Amino acid sequence: MTPFEPNFSTLAAARDILLTPFGLDEAALIKTLGTMFTHKVDYADLYFQFTKSEGWSLEEGIVKTGSFSIDQGVGVRAISGDKTAFSYSDEISAGALQDAAIATRTIGRQGAGKIKVASGMTAQGGRSLYLPNDPLDSLSATYKVKLLERLEKMARAKDSRVVQVMAGLAGEYDVVLVARSDGVIAADIRPLVRISITVIAEQNGRREIGSSGGGGRFNYAYFDDALLDKYASDAVHQAVVNLDARPAPAGPMTIVLGPGWPGVLLHEAIGHGLEGDFNRKGSSAFSGRIGERVAAKGVTVVDDGTLADRRGSLNMDDEGNPTQCTTLIEDGILKGYIQDTMNARLMKMPVTGNARRESFAHLPMPRMTNTYMLAGDKDPAEILASVKNGLYAVNFGGGQVDITNGKFVFSASEAYMIEDGKVTYPVKGATLIGNGPDVLNRVSMIGNDMRLDSGVGVCGKEGQSVPVGVGQPTLRIDGVTVGGTA
Repeated sequence: MTPFEPNFSTLAAARDILLTPFGLDEAALIKTLGTMFTHKVDYADLYFQFTKSEGWSLEEGIVKTGSFSIDQGVGVRAISGDKTAFSYSDEISAGALQDAAIATRTIGRQGAGKIKVASGMTAQGGRSLYLPNDPLDSLSATYKVKLLERLEKMARAKDSRVVQVMAGLAGEYDVVLVARSDGVIAADIRPLVRISITVIAEQNGRREIGSSGGGGRFNYAYFDDALLDKYASDAVHQAVVNLDARPAPAGPMTIVLGPGWPGVLLHEAIGHGLEGDFNRKGSSAFSGRIGERVAAKGVTVVDDGTLADRRGSLNMDDEGNPTQCTTLIEDGILKGYIQDTMNARLMKMPVTGNARRESFAHLPMPRMTNTYMLAGDKDPAEILASVKNGLYAVNFGGGQVDITNGKFVFSASEAYMIEDGKVTYPVKGATLIGNGPDVLNRVSMIGNDMRLDSGVGVCGKEGQSVPVGVGQPTLRIDGVTVGGTA
């Protein structure tokens, strides 16, 4: 595991928010963990969380809704073998902790086991990938409203065909503290902001939609006029282009995927299949295939939670382990999986710092952070010029995948035909259909323009949502099935 320097100021701040006001200290945490270890359990942890969040939305030129919430609580977990017991409380107190500990220890057999709870706590902090400041305080309510109004005016000024603009602003200040039975105590303070814009353009009775946005782990000052103008331009461009889009053709064809957000296809079709729990249970298309070729030469995929200020990054995961840059596929060869502590232990593999949970009321599980494919050596223009007849998918909307076989379906929200090496006319209704491992082997050209998304990704798994990042360079993939409307 990669060593890192403890961030003691973050841990001190988390103690002041999550422990001290409730009369708790390390001794009380050890006592709670010890209660669970009066039965035979292998591991236990306490996950404290305080979250402050807000949301603003604009429609028809008016900021119609604003919300603000504060949530706090603690999750208590015990593990015995491959069994997990979990309890949580939105009350933080010594009594609530003891009640939860008694409930969760029932997973183990009565009588003390060989594993003992630590006698003391050792501080383990996180990296400093982002400033531990409260983004909600970085802008007054008046200026948050003005920011959305400014974004709407920018979008309407781009094209007279824009008939409706919807915009949203969201911020979160998240403080977490983890105490583990092995004696580790760690904390993280996680800011997160996001802005989104959706426009509807109309021409000759036809209406089309376009969207854009971005964000990350910083404050609202990130959204300057230049960036707002870019978001407005991208959303309007997408909507206006689709006004002239023709029905997409159907059948097998060569696909060129643009850089950045199209990496969401990689995230869904490949990334979930590389998560440790699916592979431990043998339900993934990648189960038992480490060391085998699963992609074309040149394809290297990593999951990297250590990128500064990125939406999917974390100083530590939700078990208190440092995040890492984990190589999953290297030059087409499967190298490893995304792991939390339990699945890594059961599979006898290294922990990768990928335990994530939606909140204190949810169990952690192996999840992606920022998942992307590394750049190749081809000029994007050369890739497009190499295609006689195909589809250029620049942006994606929704999609779904079955991780047991890797089959996926994805809808392109902005796509163009390629004819004789040139991008010609836009098409609408293009759906990519395929199998993740198969598609990886069909990659024939990899661009030198790797780009991460703008900071809008949300990943769902077993009912839990967490922020993530995706990315990739321009890719040429041969023989992909396109479901069209023509």
